[in-house]
Amino acid sequence: QVDVAAMVQLFGYVDVTDTGFIVAVLSIAFNPLFWNVVARWEHKTGALSRVFGSRHAACYCLGAAILVLNCVRSHCFTEAMKSQPKLEGWDCQWTYYSGLAILAVGTVFVISSFLALGFTGTFLGDYFGILMEEKVTSFPFSVLDNPMYWGSTAIYLGWSLMHASPAGLLLTAVVAISYTIAVLYEG
Repeated sequence: QVDVAAMVQLFGYVDVTDTGFIVAVLSIAFNPLFWNVVARWEHKTGALSRVFGSRHAACYCLGAAILVLNCVRSHCFTEAMKSQPKLEGWDCQWTYYSGLAILAVGTVFVISSFLALGFTGTFLGDYFGILMEEKVTSFPFSVLDNPMYWGSTAIYLGWSLMHASPAGLLLTAVVAISYTIAVLYEG
């Protein structure tokens, strides 16, 4: 049997009906849905490339939109965390520095993924017909699949631990679930 006492205790600290929490969940779920739907639509119709006059311009505009949405998502995540109670037992240096280390590792995965893929490789250029010459297998892709997604998830996990936030941990689980679904959809 599974001991769910820790989960029950964690949920006691999280008000899932709080408007900020709901907005954070919706923004987390919306982002991968948005970029996958828009990219597939572009792949089937080429509409964005026609509107922007080139595949590259369209890809850069979608990338910019994704970056803005990512900022909105991170803001909503942070505000939802700040509006909910901290877990006092975790509000200590050990948890803070553990979270900082996880956040740093996540940041390394995100930045190194971006550097390995470039802007168009990161922001769905293949859906615009902008293809890389060969599959990227260097770090961080040599360490794990989808390092940008899991690096981003680690950033949110680290941020949650740094703030001793049960709400942040629950929202991080939503991030992980959203990315898992995105990976299945993209695969």
